[in-house]
Amino acid sequence: MPILLFILVPLAELAILIKLGQLIGIAATIALVIATAVIGVSMLKRQGLAALSRARADVATGEFPVESVVDGACLLVAGAFLLTPGLLTDTAGFLLLIPGVRRALARWLFNKLMASGHVHAGGFDAGGGGRGREPPAAGGPVLEGEYQELDDSETGNNGKSRNKSGRAASPWRK
Repeated sequence: MPILLFILVPLAELAILIKLGQLIGIAATIALVIATAVIGVSMLKRQGLAALSRARADVATGEFPVESVVDGACLLVAGAFLLTPGLLTDTAGFLLLIPGVRRALARWLFNKLMASGHVHAGGFDAGGGGRGREPPAAGGPVLEGEYQELDDSETGNNGKSRNKSGRAASPWRK
């Protein structure tokens, strides 16, 4: 299927550009293709920087930037479409610059992936200091562990933790 797209899309683009060139002229057609690329890249840059800013804000608050990552991926594809000469690819690129279209596409892809059975999504509430956690919904293994905070008196000169006998303590034992 992808090979068929790599053959059909350029042929369709070529046919549209030839027909448009006959209707409005070669110079106007070339100017239109260049204008759509310049306008698209300008919009892409603005939206890409906004997505990056949102991702940084999410990470700073301890949240995983899911929406920003999806936006970034869609904007990457939009950029490729906008830089490819042709009106079909420009149309697809401009559609991906619309946030509602990106969200709908992401939701559709997520549903297709979940239905395929190759992707499992699950999560748990990481709050509460380790108490009241729910196991992952996907039924995967639950790993439990403990940690111990060390103060400066328990670390040696080289920064490694020491046990009571003065030997380097294993970070895997309590």
